[in-house]
Amino acid sequence: MNTAMDEKNILAFIKLLADEAGKAIRPFFANRQTRIETKKDNTPVTEADQAAERIMRQLINKHFPTHGIIGEEFGNENENAEFVWVIDPIDGTKSFMTAVPLFGSLFGLMHNGKPVWGCINQPIIGDFCVGNGKTTWHNGTPIRVADKAHLADAVLLTTSVETIGKQKDAAAYKRLTSEIKFARTWGDCYGYYLVAAGWADIMLDPVLSPWDLLPLIPIIQGAGGIITDWNGNDPLKGNSAIAANAKLHGLVLEKLHG
Repeated sequence: MNTAMDEKNILAFIKLLADEAGKAIRPFFANRQTRIETKKDNTPVTEADQAAERIMRQLINKHFPTHGIIGEEFGNENENAEFVWVIDPIDGTKSFMTAVPLFGSLFGLMHNGKPVWGCINQPIIGDFCVGNGKTTWHNGTPIRVADKAHLADAVLLTTSVETIGKQKDAAAYKRLTSEIKFARTWGDCYGYYLVAAGWADIMLDPVLSPWDLLPLIPIIQGAGGIITDWNGNDPLKGNSAIAANAKLHGLVLEKLHG
């Protein structure tokens, strides 16, 4: 990377993006006047999603005009550039639109097609999580996945049990959850933050878009965790995710596919 993209500058810019997106989002949270629309893929989008992505794109174009952007709400710009930002301005829109603070601005930086930085920012609670594949920080303090070795001790999270039933093997998921401590739907990007910080142990998503997935990779890996697709393969080549520590990850795959 060039000197303009050293670690200090990247972290400062990621914090700027998170702060400005948060400023755009907060006035719309738990606000019954917030406009909500349905996109062509039948998913919701709010004016907060759009406002946050607009300001993030403006900042990227201003500070790094040669960089590309892959964004959920407004498409791609220069996506074959050496450096590309991947943006989901509100990951967890369904939570956001129902005043549940388990959502976040999820975004990251790709270098030559590889995710090298990822960020989960929760602007209501004040959780700022950023990782570079080697270290992951929560509000400036390094965090690590929990050191659990047995499914019976593990807390499992997923975004939607219904989606697992539609996209994957519901019986296999039930087999897995019958052996864990407990399961909850504290999902979307916030679930991955909880795994990275060691509050939860396993996070599953049966289907993800690139902006849902790519920024998560440096965060989970930086916290010492493993993240793959649903079959245990390179997540860059898939559209799903399983995140856990190294001891639990293989056990999860065994239950889902054994």
